[in-house]
Amino acid sequence: MEFRLSSEHRMIRDSVRQFCDEEIAPIADEIESEGRFPGEVFDALGELDMMGVPIAESYGGIGGDTLMYALVTEELGRVSGSIGLSYAAHVSLASKPIEKFGTTEQKERWLTPLASGEYLGAWALTEPGSGSDASDMDTIATAEGDGWVLNGTKQFITNANVAGSVIIKAVTDPDAGYDGISTFIVDPEEDDGYTVSVEWDKMGLNASPTCEIQLDDVYVPEDRLLGNEGEGWDQTKVTLDGGRVSIAALSVGIAQGAFEAAKAYAVEREQFGRPISRFDAVRDMLVDMERKIQRARLLTYRAAWGDSIGEDITKLSSLAKLDASEAAVEVAEDAVQVLGGYGYTEGYSPQRFFRDAKLMEIGEGTSEIQRLIIGRELGL
Repeated sequence: MEFRLSSEHRMIRDSVRQFCDEEIAPIADEIESEGRFPGEVFDALGELDMMGVPIAESYGGIGGDTLMYALVTEELGRVSGSIGLSYAAHVSLASKPIEKFGTTEQKERWLTPLASGEYLGAWALTEPGSGSDASDMDTIATAEGDGWVLNGTKQFITNANVAGSVIIKAVTDPDAGYDGISTFIVDPEEDDGYTVSVEWDKMGLNASPTCEIQLDDVYVPEDRLLGNEGEGWDQTKVTLDGGRVSIAALSVGIAQGAFEAAKAYAVEREQFGRPISRFDAVRDMLVDMERKIQRARLLTYRAAWGDSIGEDITKLSSLAKLDASEAAVEVAEDAVQVLGGYGYTEGYSPQRFFRDAKLMEIGEGTSEIQRLIIGRELGL
């Protein structure tokens, strides 16, 4: 079988591209320098029915597949890594797990407002001491009455201070290892004890909030348990497979945006009486940038398509995420180089793409973890 973009895929991509060029590109540098979360952009994306692209229509989405969702994420990343990151966290981490593992009642209560764009969501896995060992959790959920009491700290959580719902991973049985982890849905507005304690200043992606969460005796009723007790880690692995496709698509978008800025500059900028794009050194750099982007895009689309048809994408998603994230960093760095001194200034976008790209090699599992996963999948 082969994958290809249908007319519907192309229509969605083109409409989002137009929206990005008209509504996001003009403010991309401004919101980044101000560190401002652009809530109005996500309101507009909701009006365009883009906040639940891969979610069933019965729960507020448009019923698209993972490939369609990857196309939207790529286009957002092409103009703003920050907006692309918050969007990807909302869809793949905060919404899809509810669709995959939730009850009908949970989907109606929590998924519908997420997919329809009523508010954004967040997903809280990482803790201050966990690092790459995401299963090493100190957050505890203790059974009490007809519910659970959550205590702990979550770190580096995208959208945590703007979310209407947060998916929390917590230990329900400390003696059961991976089988002792469960998943809960928390309402930041309604549930006492939920506090955003830190909003991090970062090297890049500053229009996308990254936060520390404190959970102090947060009581949630039994119907906030997502799936069954002890299924949290298996759910996490499935969620991360999809999340890696998201980061791969976002990486391709960042690389594409950096390339377009470098190419436009190289065609216009003249030295020694001709455009610098006509010099071998610059031309070859641009050619290599295009090669890396196309390679990463193909891997990303293949992983997204595989997910759409129900394949096991553990290896594919890690391959795509590894290649696309490293390509984004390399392409963005070369874009800065093409612009020379101007590339190092905030008046031009390559420096923003370069700063944004670096997180792609870290989030959703570092490049080193991706190589570990791929090696394991190869039986090495």
